[in-house]
Amino acid sequence: MLPKFLKPYHIKLSNLIRIGPKTDGGYIIDKRVLSKTNILITCGLNDDWEFEKSFLKKKPTTQITTFDHTVNQDFWIKRFKKDIISFLLLRKLRIIKILDIFKYINYRLFFLKNKKHYIKKIVFKKKNEKEITISTILENYEKVFLKIDIEGDEYKILNDIKKNSKKIIFLVIEFHDLHKNIHKIKKFLKGLDLKIIHIHANNYGGIDEYSNPKVIELSLLNTKKIKVNNVFSKRKYPIVNLDYKNFKRRDEIKIKFNE
Repeated sequence: MLPKFLKPYHIKLSNLIRIGPKTDGGYIIDKRVLSKTNILITCGLNDDWEFEKSFLKKKPTTQITTFDHTVNQDFWIKRFKKDIISFLLLRKLRIIKILDIFKYINYRLFFLKNKKHYIKKIVFKKKNEKEITISTILENYEKVFLKIDIEGDEYKILNDIKKNSKKIIFLVIEFHDLHKNIHKIKKFLKGLDLKIIHIHANNYGGIDEYSNPKVIELSLLNTKKIKVNNVFSKRKYPIVNLDYKNFKRRDEIKIKFNE
């Protein structure tokens, strides 16, 4: 069972919506946030911007800015070569996979207008021009929707997020190796204005010896900006017709909490 401090606060089910695909990359948010923010900042992009596209459909005036130091020219060259080889060897038979070859074109078209992608690494302390901190990113913004998925490096920037939490109206963050870092998450959440309103286990990460997920996705709302009842949710997680498997060929991981 997961510790009680990871238990979400109660939000009306009608306020919870899914942004992004019904697979990996989709997250649950409070729809009231859409009217409160005009800026979505994503840290960790890889080759998936379905969440950002979905967010933009919900609110077309949103400014979208992304950061990922791995998505550079070499990234696309390697991907293109791999996809071409796979295509020639007929390893990818489904049309949707064949169309992956054109992912770079999709990327260029999406970020062509009013959207920005920076090839910079998110760090706690900047050492060179290829790095950037959360404090610098948020310096000129208020009521930011912040999305963090940086494959384990999230623990290095938790203090920076907490220091700037007043500027964040909503936070979506993926925590890796939960069983090794639970104390860091507890410290981060203590005294934070951002409160958990949803939790989902990413089944890509599997489970530990106690059947707890190793990777979780948290949705946190700034309760100073949008009020919530100070009571814990009694829902079962995952939520039917709202949560979906990150990896379709694996069973969903059910979450239980210590009382």
